[in-house]
Amino acid sequence: MKTVYLCSQTMNGIYSALYDAWKRSRDEEAGIAFKDMVEHQLFCEYVEVKEEERKGVAVDRLIRNHLGERAYWDIYHALLSEDAGRADAVFRVLRDARTIKDSRKIMEHLTNPAVEKVFELKRRVANEAHLFVEFIRFRELEGGVLFSEIAPKNRVLTCFGDHFSDRFPLENWLIYDRTHKEVLLHRANMHWILMSGEELDDELTERVTDKEREFAHLWKGFFRAIAIAERTNPLCQRTHLPLRFRKDMLEFEAF
Repeated sequence: MKTVYLCSQTMNGIYSALYDAWKRSRDEEAGIAFKDMVEHQLFCEYVEVKEEERKGVAVDRLIRNHLGERAYWDIYHALLSEDAGRADAVFRVLRDARTIKDSRKIMEHLTNPAVEKVFELKRRVANEAHLFVEFIRFRELEGGVLFSEIAPKNRVLTCFGDHFSDRFPLENWLIYDRTHKEVLLHRANMHWILMSGEELDDELTERVTDKEREFAHLWKGFFRAIAIAERTNPLCQRTHLPLRFRKDMLEFEAF
């Protein structure tokens, strides 16, 4: 009988499920599913995972030591995706890595279905994160805090935390992910942190400074002034800047 380990979609929940599945069922038929997305099947035993930080630390160490840093980051980024089968694919990668001579080369085996899926999920997340690095726009709120709101498909906030920390080390800023109710928060001269389950105060985030309003008006005017009407190509524009990013970009707001 197949054992399916049920967990939450948090990183700690997934790592705890990987720990239990690896410790108890790595030599047996097993899988991982999310409690809020599982489709129950016959001849399966469902076990709910107890989330513990120590399990996450153990799995983190296991992946780094036996699969290497490259595979570690591939797996980490794959787990940031919204694919329902991401945790199960990672478990199968860990299990299949035991069957090859050098487990550190597991991510080179793209003919392996689990490896192929993890690689594809990683690529999808990395591509979206790269686009947001280019398209994120901040506005200055009262009190001098820089604020941005985005709606990503995947949990990409941690992918560009270091990037914006390096760009604005002396600023207080935050990026709100309204899809997953998460906030990337940075205090001046400190490292960024991620907070989950946060609701946005719309009234507070609309309180921008007079200087912000002035520069927003100037920027939108500049954006329209440099456009050449005769060379407008909407299809080409969508290739470089998909429509879903535009609702959070200042350039596309009305005056």
